[in-house]
Amino acid sequence: MISSELIFMPLGGVGEIGMNMALYGIGPEGDKRWIIVDFGVAFAHEAHPGADLIFADIRFLEEEKDRIEGIVITHGHEDHFGALPYLWEKLGIPVYATGFLADLVEAKMASEPGAPKVPVKRVEQGGRVKLGPFEVEFVPMSHSIPEANGLAIRTEHGLVLHTGDWKLDDQPGIGRATDKKRLQELGEEGVLALICDSTNAMSEGSSISEADVEEELYQQIRNAPKRVAVTTFASNVARVQAVARAARKADRQVVVVGRALWRFIEVAQEQGYLSDVPEFLSDEEYGYLPRNKVVAILTGSQGEKRAALARIAGGEHRSVQFTKGDRVIMSSKAIPGNERAIGEVINNLAQQGVEVITDRDAPVHVSGHPRRDDLRKMYQWTKPKIAIPVHGEEMHLKAHGALAEDMGAREVVHVRNGWMARLAGGTVKSWDEYLGGRLYKDGDVIGTFEECGIQQRRKLSFVGHISVALTVNRKGEILGHPQMALAGIPDRDKDDKLFMEIVEAGVFGALRGMPGKKRKDVEVLREAVRRSVRNEVYQHWAKKPIVAVMVNLV
Repeated sequence: MISSELIFMPLGGVGEIGMNMALYGIGPEGDKRWIIVDFGVAFAHEAHPGADLIFADIRFLEEEKDRIEGIVITHGHEDHFGALPYLWEKLGIPVYATGFLADLVEAKMASEPGAPKVPVKRVEQGGRVKLGPFEVEFVPMSHSIPEANGLAIRTEHGLVLHTGDWKLDDQPGIGRATDKKRLQELGEEGVLALICDSTNAMSEGSSISEADVEEELYQQIRNAPKRVAVTTFASNVARVQAVARAARKADRQVVVVGRALWRFIEVAQEQGYLSDVPEFLSDEEYGYLPRNKVVAILTGSQGEKRAALARIAGGEHRSVQFTKGDRVIMSSKAIPGNERAIGEVINNLAQQGVEVITDRDAPVHVSGHPRRDDLRKMYQWTKPKIAIPVHGEEMHLKAHGALAEDMGAREVVHVRNGWMARLAGGTVKSWDEYLGGRLYKDGDVIGTFEECGIQQRRKLSFVGHISVALTVNRKGEILGHPQMALAGIPDRDKDDKLFMEIVEAGVFGALRGMPGKKRKDVEVLREAVRRSVRNEVYQHWAKKPIVAVMVNLV
C-alpha cells in the first residue's frame, strides 16, 4: 500500500492552447492535499453556437475543495486566470499571484456585473509561499505580459518546475527577463519533473527580442505616408510600450481604442510600468489628428467581431475610420481556429485600400513562447528526470516529448485533460481518470454542452426546426387544422414543392395510420407525428430536421 504519492493532473491546457488549469496532489489514494495552478478560460467559436466562454469542468474540485490549499496563478493572461469571475465562488479558496495579476483581477471583477470579490494574496517575484505540503516559489519568466512566473513546487517527494508560459528574451521591454541563473540553481538542487510549455516546440531556432520588434515597428510607422494602426493582444503591455515609443520617435501621437486595452494600460501604470511613454489619447481625439501624425493601438488582433478592429473594418465604429493609404500592422499571431475570422477582417481592410502588414511580411511580432533552441536550454539548465509536455496541441506535445528524450529526460510522460500522472511514490505513469470535461458560459448560464443546449443548437444550425401543434378531444378526434411553423427549412424541395405542404402530408400520414383509441394517448400521438414528419421531410431533402410536436387534449 502506497503511503503517499505525488500526482499531476491537468484539467485544461493539454492537447489545446488555452483554458489552462492543473492540479498537484500529495498523499495516499483518496486522501490527498491539492493545489491548483492557473484557472483559465478558452473562447468559444463556431462549434459552440451561442456560447461565450469555455471552462474546465471543476466538479471534481468542488468535491475536493476542503482538501485544496489554494489557487496559484502564473500570469495575467485570460487563458490562465479568466475563469475566476465565474467559477471561483464554487470553491472560495485563497488565490496567490503577483501584484500585477492581483490588480488585474480586481479590475476584471469591477468590469463584470455581479462578479464576486476575489481576494488575491500577493507574492513578490522570487518569493515563496507555503501551502500545506507544498512550498511554491515564483520564478521570474519572460513572456508577453509583465510578471510571468514559473513555479518551483517543492514537496516531500522532490522539486517540480511548472514553467507556465515563457520565452528567453534579455530585452523583454517590460518586466524581468527569464531568471536563467535561478533555473540553473534549481537544476543543481535537482528537478524531479519539468511541466513545460510546448507551443513552439515545432519551430527551430530561438525567438527574436521584443527590442527587435520595437525597431521594426518604428521603421513601419516612420515610413507610412498616412495613418497607422497597430493591433495586438490587449495584455501585451510590452508591445503597447514598443508602439508608443516607436510613435514618439516617428513624431506621432498615440490613440488607444478598446476598453480591454485601457484596462491593461491602467493596471500597468498602477504597477509602475509604462512610465516612459507619451500620453495615450482616447479614440474621440482620433479624427482631429492629421493623418500622418497618428498611431492607433487597437484590440481585435484575433478577428473578434465585437472588438475595435473588426468594427472599424466593417465601418461600424463611432469614432475611428480608415481610408485608402492607411496602414494596419497585425502585431500578433493567429491563435489556432481564428484564421478565418482574421482573414475576413484583413479582406475588409483590403477592400478599402488599407495596407495590411503581418508577421509574414516583416518581424512585427514575437511569440511569448519558447522555440526548440530555447527548450534545449531549459533542459540543459534544469536537467529534469521526468518531462511532461503541456500547453499545446497534439503535434506540439509529441514534438516536445521527442526533444525531451533527446535532452536526456529519463521519463517522458504524456497526459491529457482529466488524466492523472504519478510523479513519485510508485511507478511513474499516467492514466485516464475520466475527470476531464468542459463547462460553457452561455449568457448568464454556466453548464455542460448538453445542459446549455449547445449540442441541440448546433444541430439546429444544420437541419432546422419544425413545430407542429395539434388539438385532440377525448374521443381521439383532431379538432381544427394542425398549426405548423418551420425555421431553417428551405421553402421548396428540388421539385418545387412547398415544404409546408410536405410537413402537412407527414402530419396527416401519421393520423391516417392511427386508430382513434391510440390518438387519445398523447405521448403515442406526439411520437407518431414527429417520426412521420421527420421521415417525410427526409424523403424530399435528405436531411432530418428537429421536429417538436405539441398535443393539446381537450
